[in-house]
Order: sequence, then structure tokens, then C-alpha cells
Amino acid sequence: MGQVFCCIQVEQSTVAIRETFGKFDDVLEPGCHCLPWCFGSQIAGHLTLRVQQLDVRCETKTKDNVFVTVVASIQYRALAEKASDAFYKLSNTKGQIQAYVFDVIRASVPKLDLDSTFEQKNEIAKAVEDELEKAMSGYGFEIVQTLIVDIEPDEHVKRAMNEINAAARMRVAAQEKAEAEKILQIKRAEGEAESKYLSGLGIARQRQAIVDGLRDSVLAFSTNVPGTTSKDVMDMVLVTQYFDTMKEIGASSKATSVFIPHGPGAVKDIASQIREGLLQANVAN
Repeated sequence: MGQVFCCIQVEQSTVAIRETFGKFDDVLEPGCHCLPWCFGSQIAGHLTLRVQQLDVRCETKTKDNVFVTVVASIQYRALAEKASDAFYKLSNTKGQIQAYVFDVIRASVPKLDLDSTFEQKNEIAKAVEDELEKAMSGYGFEIVQTLIVDIEPDEHVKRAMNEINAAARMRVAAQEKAEAEKILQIKRAEGEAESKYLSGLGIARQRQAIVDGLRDSVLAFSTNVPGTTSKDVMDMVLVTQYFDTMKEIGASSKATSVFIPHGPGAVKDIASQIREGLLQANVAN
């Protein structure tokens, strides 16, 4: 209807290209404009000034011969002051941008190995942005931002990388586990050594207490019963100890059988053996 009344409306964030008899005349800003079609004026097309995004997937090879797919996201827009260049100079803007992205990525990634490609993706994005900025500024476009959003190695390569990482972590875990077991064994050995040391001290003190008790018993018996010798007192002490031992064996709840000779003669033999051992020790000293 606006064409009938020689008026046209241009939407916000959009410019219109006006031609007169097929020749570029003017760039119409957003708003209402007079378009005298009877004098050969017409709208050749519209050009959006909004930021647009183009995702480019580029397959290339790294320095260590690993094929990867690099996904680049290009954000660009047309410049209002160069709208005529953006409208007339390029017939396929996205194809032009894609070609430059392919060229830069396939020139940059083969210089890097796989790990460096992941680490230097910002440098790759900067190289793509610089090249696009130089190329597209002459066509009336501005490169707003260039991002490398993904680097996808081959599925077999990713599986191998995961296995390498898992093996490295398992090796570290095994080392930590072995170190922990080593510490436990050292602490257990230290505990056993300390336990045996304390047990030896206890046995030594026990034996010393027995010897002191026997000595006191002999002295007390000799003093209170005149005419007795040390041999008589020792024989009586041994008999007492013998019957105490038999009592403990009989009172034990464990089903253990002990076969020992029983009778006064057996006690006499035990006393003789102890006495001979003491005498031999004194002679040796």
C-alpha cells in the first residue's frame, strides 16, 4: 500500500537500499521515506544491522597426525556507513567468511600437536579474527567476536586419551596405596617391637619379684624355725609351688591334657635339677 502513495517504511535495525533506474541512489535509515516510483525510484533490498552468528566446522590435521574437527563461532554485522558495500560487493557473505575460517584454521592447527591445540585455542581464534577483520572490512562488515567453541578429535583418539589418563590415575593410586601399606607395616612393626620390649620388661620384673619372694621366704622360715637349713626351706618352697601349679592346671577351663610325673620323688628330682643348675652357674661365674 505504501508503494501506491510513494511511501515506504524501514524497520528498526534495518536499512533499505534505494535505486533509481537500477542505479544505487541512497541508503534509507529506519523510519518512513518517500519513494517516487514514478521517477524510477525503487527498493533494491534490505540489509540487517543486527549481529549475526555463523558456526563453521572445519576438519584438519594436527602436527602429530591426529585428525580433529574445529568448531568456530563467528559473530559479525554489517556497518550502516558501509551498507552499500555490504549489499553490493558480496553475494554470499557466509560462504566468504567460511572460506577465510577454513584457510586460517588449516594453516594454524597443523603447526601444533593435539595438546597444544587445546591449550592455544584462544590464539587460533585471535588469528581467525584478525584475518577476517582485514578481509571483511573492505566489504562493509565488522567482525564482533570469534570463538573456538569446540575441538573434537576422532572417537578412537578420545578413547585412547581417556585410557591414558585413567592408567596414569591408577598408577598414582597404586603408588599412594603402596605408600599407605608401607606406613601401616612400619607402624605395626614398631608396635610389635614396643610390645615385645614391654613384655620382656614385665617378665624380667616378674622373675625378679619371684626371686625376691623366695629369698624373703627362706630367710623368714630359717629365722622362725631354728635348725632348718636352706636346702630344707627350698624343698618346701618347691613343693608348694608344685602344688600351686597343679591347682592352676586343674582349674583351667581349656581342654588341655598335661602328662607329668607325679609324686614326692618327682618333686625331689625337680629340686635336684634346679640345685645343680644353680651350682653350675656359680662354678661358671
